[in-house]
Amino acid sequence: MLILHPDIFFTIGMNEVMNREFLGNNLQAWATAIGIFLGIYIVVRIFKYLLIRYLKKLAERTTTQFDDFLIDVIKASVVPMLYFGGAYAATGALQISDRAYNVIHTALMVIFTFYVLRIITSAIKYTVFSYINRQEEADIKKRQVRGILIIVNVIVWALGIVFLLDNMGRDVTAIIAGLGVGGIAIALAAQTILGDLFSYFVIFFDRPFEIGDFITVDDKSGTVEYVGVKTTRIRTMTGDILVVSNTNLTNSRVHNFKRLQERRISFKLGVIYQASYEQLKAIPGYIKDIIDSVEGVRFDRSHFSGYGNFSLDFETVYYVEAPDYAVFMDKQQEIFLAIFKKFEEEGIVFAYPTQTMFLAMEEQDKLNINIPLPKEAGNGSSVKAQA
Repeated sequence: MLILHPDIFFTIGMNEVMNREFLGNNLQAWATAIGIFLGIYIVVRIFKYLLIRYLKKLAERTTTQFDDFLIDVIKASVVPMLYFGGAYAATGALQISDRAYNVIHTALMVIFTFYVLRIITSAIKYTVFSYINRQEEADIKKRQVRGILIIVNVIVWALGIVFLLDNMGRDVTAIIAGLGVGGIAIALAAQTILGDLFSYFVIFFDRPFEIGDFITVDDKSGTVEYVGVKTTRIRTMTGDILVVSNTNLTNSRVHNFKRLQERRISFKLGVIYQASYEQLKAIPGYIKDIIDSVEGVRFDRSHFSGYGNFSLDFETVYYVEAPDYAVFMDKQQEIFLAIFKKFEEEGIVFAYPTQTMFLAMEEQDKLNINIPLPKEAGNGSSVKAQA
């Protein structure tokens, strides 16, 4: 009599169970697929734990934000891509139809394209914000640049979708041609807006001025309060808001006074021709002493510069070691008042437009009116003139 061992029954039973089919695959194939996915899942979890742990330790020793950016990208995009890649690899152990394979392959391409585009847009955002953080008024500029980032993201995603369709075997020639024609039509219809947009890029990256700068454009002066995608707003000296298109600003000569390190001031003054030689010789020294005595001001030169129509002219140059306009006016006022006081003490008379009339002696005898001359013109004498 033949006696079968119980293990044989168990083996036969297991073989029957494993050979049972579910969705076109036996349980053994499903177990292999699940084992592959679980193996990849465990490896990805270990990779994620070790790599992120290393990057966090590295981030504690550095001052840059790049390692934090890498951690966020790995968590949000790289790890999910590896999970989906593991699921796709697990399907290799299964017998599936061509239609199902195409569906899975297409889904995987869509998912991978999504995460790759997400990484690209995140990298662009990080690069732009890192550039802004090194500048002044970073918070305001971040709000301003969000509009640009939206446009950039739209372009990146549009190109990504076209790339995806091309890899899926779709004919994208018509799409590209349509985008080209549509782009030309939009560019022609909105060339002014696009011009202002590109000018905004110029202002943003070239930085001819920033918010808070005092600038002069043509005959208008004021403080920049807002730089938008299309226009820039300037608070003028009269208190009103001047709205200027970005294209107009980039095409104009802009004087940015906030970038001044110091102000150079040149002024002229004239004294009367009746001044003595000693007075003329002493005037540059007086002015130098006055300017040197004012704090925050650096004397450059002062000279007897020429003979004017009604004055002896002196030219002086000095520097105010501060860019602020109010400081400049305070220093200039202090210097001018000190010069006036010194000239008054030394008896030096400022010149002003005058005319002197000379008559022949025989004509003077016929005059009955005496017109006294100013003391500086004739030391108290008078000239006879016909009424």
